[in-house]
Amino acid sequence: MASNAAYLDTRPSRGDRLAYHLRILRVIAVAEFKLKYAGSALGYVWSVLKPLALFTMLYLVFGRVFHLGAISRYYPLSLLIGIVFFNFFADSTMLGMGSIVGRASLVRKMAFPRTIIPMAATLTASMTLCINLTVIAAFVAYNRIVPRVTWLLVLPLMLELYIFSLGIALILATLFVRMRDIGQVWELVLQLFFYASPIIYPVGYLPPWARTISFLSPFTQVLQDLRAVILYRDIPGNRITVATVFHGSAGRLLPLAVTAAVFAGGYLLLKHEEHWFAERA
Repeated sequence: MASNAAYLDTRPSRGDRLAYHLRILRVIAVAEFKLKYAGSALGYVWSVLKPLALFTMLYLVFGRVFHLGAISRYYPLSLLIGIVFFNFFADSTMLGMGSIVGRASLVRKMAFPRTIIPMAATLTASMTLCINLTVIAAFVAYNRIVPRVTWLLVLPLMLELYIFSLGIALILATLFVRMRDIGQVWELVLQLFFYASPIIYPVGYLPPWARTISFLSPFTQVLQDLRAVILYRDIPGNRITVATVFHGSAGRLLPLAVTAAVFAGGYLLLKHEEHWFAERA
């Protein structure tokens, strides 16, 4: 009995295990972020240059040539917000998809929850997002937009998008262990998703039935809510949010339910398949 008690006393506590898992999460996320730009002459500057280059090209084509810039003086900033947050979603899911296969040696050698690996990949994308948010802040200051208390809603909206992206990353990471073709499929899906989402054009340009479908996507809901909170008060096409599309504040629960279902589905799928990771990754 004494020996059993001594054994129980030496087992790590729940707090110790949590601290250990958080340390692994931090180490992997920071290492991935550093490796992403390792050997590059410009380094982290690329995380800003790439969305700005895409923004410049799209604004010249759609803002100037197709005159979407005439919709509002805030159109350039609205476009930049869409590009930055889509890049976060794309980076989170792409990095998460290959994370377990890319860390196969770690999976075989160390015992820890495998959800940590895709989560670390999404945190790496979050670090890039934080850098890009400084660019958005500069555009906001240039447009002389006065901060409001309602801007605090940006934080839960970003958290919702992160949870949705993490759920997708968990699903893709699990499927990618079995089927490498998932990588090609998801690249195509992201390209289609970019043009199907109201990033370049106002959501008000969509017919009512298409708006309903579009707002089932948590990405569209978060993007439009961010624009409504930060930018628009006078342009009807840009004040359209999930509440107006589904005719009531209860409609906000639909994309939240999708987010919860995607995250729960991704977590359960990974937990169901993780015992095969060491063999197949």
